[in-house]
Amino acid sequence: MSNNDVKRTLAPLLRNKYIITAVGFLIWMTFIDANNLITRYRLSSKLSELEREKKELITSIEHDRNSMQELLSGGDALEKFAREKYFMKRDNEVIFIVR
Repeated sequence: MSNNDVKRTLAPLLRNKYIITAVGFLIWMTFIDANNLITRYRLSSKLSELEREKKELITSIEHDRNSMQELLSGGDALEKFAREKYFMKRDNEVIFIVR
C-alpha cells in the first residue's frame, strides 16, 4: 500500500463528523475528564485494597470480641491473661522473664 492509498482511505474518515466526534469523546473520557479511565482505575484499585483491609479488620474485631467474652466468662482465663500480658503474679511467686 502506497502513501497515496493511505491518504485516500483516511481522507473520508477525517471528514466524517461522527468519527471525529467519537475520537474526541474517547480522548476526553480517557485523559481529560475528571472521571477519566485512569482515575477510575486508581479508585477501583484503592476500593479493592480498602475492602481487603475491611475484611481483615472485621476478622480482628471478631477475634478480640471472642477473647473479651472468654475473659469476662471465667476467672481462670482472666488470671492467665493477666499473667501473660501484664506479668502479674501471686504474692508467694517469683517470675522469671525469658525472651
